[in-house]
Amino acid sequence: MAGNRVEELEATVAELESTVKGLTEELVETKERIRVLESELDAETPSRSADVRAAPTQEAAPDEVQEAASEAAKEGEPQGKNEEEETDDSGLGDDIIVA
Repeated sequence: MAGNRVEELEATVAELESTVKGLTEELVETKERIRVLESELDAETPSRSADVRAAPTQEAAPDEVQEAASEAAKEGEPQGKNEEEETDDSGLGDDIIVA
């Protein structure tokens, strides 16, 4: 019975190795296609990237950031939320960070 289990594991490993090899090849091809598309895009619109780099940036004031965050939070709140839920909101665990 142990020999049969070893054969199954070897077959599984071979299948996984094949899958990894196929995915790696697909990833390399995809990266190459992206590189070609990016170079074509850069060749078509060189002035656009120069305009973006040359455009002055302006940071928002802290009070503007707070106001925008408050408005966004209000828009995301469900209708009919009672006062107890509002005062009980600690703010912990509400943020979702996606990397």
